[in-house]
Amino acid sequence: MKKILICLSAFLIGQEKYDVDWETVAKIREEGFQRSEISNTLSYMTDVLGARLTNSEDMRRAQDWAVKEMKRIGLTNIEIEPFMDYGYSWDNQYFSIHMIEPDYQTMVGYPIAHTPGINGRQKLTVVRTQIKTKADLEKYRGKLRGKAILATPPPKIDQERYRNGTPRYTDEQLKEISEKPFPKAPRGPRPPVNPDLVSSEERNTFFKNEGVSVILESKSGWIAAVRGFARPGAKKDKWDRKGTVEHLPIVAITPEHYNRMIRIVDRDIQVKIEVEIKTKIGKNRRKARNVLGEIVGSDKKDEIVMLGAHFDTWHASPNASDNTSGVAVMLEAMRILKAVNIQPRRTIRIALWSGEEQGLHGSREYVNKHFGNPNDPEVGQKDGYENFSAYFNQDYGPGQYRGIYLQDNEHVRKAFTSWMKPFDDLGMTTIGSQSVGSTDHIPFDRAGLPAFQFLQDRVGGTGGHTNLDFYDTIPIEDIKKNAVIVASFIYHTAMLDEPLPRKLKLNVNRRIK
Repeated sequence: MKKILICLSAFLIGQEKYDVDWETVAKIREEGFQRSEISNTLSYMTDVLGARLTNSEDMRRAQDWAVKEMKRIGLTNIEIEPFMDYGYSWDNQYFSIHMIEPDYQTMVGYPIAHTPGINGRQKLTVVRTQIKTKADLEKYRGKLRGKAILATPPPKIDQERYRNGTPRYTDEQLKEISEKPFPKAPRGPRPPVNPDLVSSEERNTFFKNEGVSVILESKSGWIAAVRGFARPGAKKDKWDRKGTVEHLPIVAITPEHYNRMIRIVDRDIQVKIEVEIKTKIGKNRRKARNVLGEIVGSDKKDEIVMLGAHFDTWHASPNASDNTSGVAVMLEAMRILKAVNIQPRRTIRIALWSGEEQGLHGSREYVNKHFGNPNDPEVGQKDGYENFSAYFNQDYGPGQYRGIYLQDNEHVRKAFTSWMKPFDDLGMTTIGSQSVGSTDHIPFDRAGLPAFQFLQDRVGGTGGHTNLDFYDTIPIEDIKKNAVIVASFIYHTAMLDEPLPRKLKLNVNRRIK
């Protein structure tokens, strides 16, 4: 009997440790659902600010706005913090492309980042190339000068995506996620590179030496979607001006327009296009920057709870789903907490990251500078490491939160189970044990710091990393719910007697995809 009482007492203490402040949750829900500003915030970022390529002039303008918005909300200690040399800025100023022979058609495309413009409007003959190996290069030597090159294979359009849509998680699928207690298997070593294959950089250098005018490509399997990133080699030369200016222009084309040109050329019928590209390339190297703001704590103000989302995007659209919606959620969560006048014990800090799309650079450099990484001898542990409590992230689209991933940290299960209870009615019911990756909680996690990504519903109709990612595709009710939930999680984390527990062991060598 005594043993039973001891166990019961321990259970009750554990429950009390992570109790829900129902009165504050009610205030958060009321503010977030009845007086939400998230649609206005999202609209301004997507409609007025637009795309925000890391280190671009567009990004600088958006970061200036973010500072003003944080001041309006009532945050303090607002800062734009440089984090690393990010080369030269790049902005697209104008672009148009048309097929003019054998038929006229306005085509949909976009220049790849960190490539140069074209002198004026040019009319070019289109040639298809099929290059995989170094031997293939010889077939085209001396035949490409002044041409526009169809450089990639014809993309296959995913018609199932349009027939079936993108369904939200079913109860069975959520149950399956919750019942996977084991870590994902680590990724194996990459296979050796075949020396006979031609890399994108080698292919483009060949085109440059042969006098090609423009490279055309299509790597999207979505109807009407342009999917393109940065020039091959830009990351290696750290977005160097010379590398950009001396490269050929590259234009990504929507798959149905690209494939039309391929089919015509394969009939031995000449295709001609008219193209114009204007870009602005910076004159000096400069650092990329993150934006931060705080609600200062009280008796534990030196301890930090963080929330964040990456502010940078690719450049073909405002990227409403990836990740402007996440930024809007985190700003709205901070606004809600200020509006209900919470007095947190710990300092709550929001971070709007840059450089995520190119490799989590902003969050990684921030963690290294402020907290350190005891698992990396070159970085080491910094003074702020022990004062860090937790980081919460959004970057899996605009779908509503259906739960949260533990990131293989079973020690926070009780806390998260308790804090989800007020949101059962919103479908926030699932805890996934496993680690998930590829976004800004990862640098924290690799340093052994508690960091989490919410489990979000899949949402159809959004076009992340494409020209189709606009305000109109975002389910506003979903992101309203997300802002309320994250505000509550942040509040409860900031009010604990002790920081959220950390993993007992961290396998720092395990690569997370």
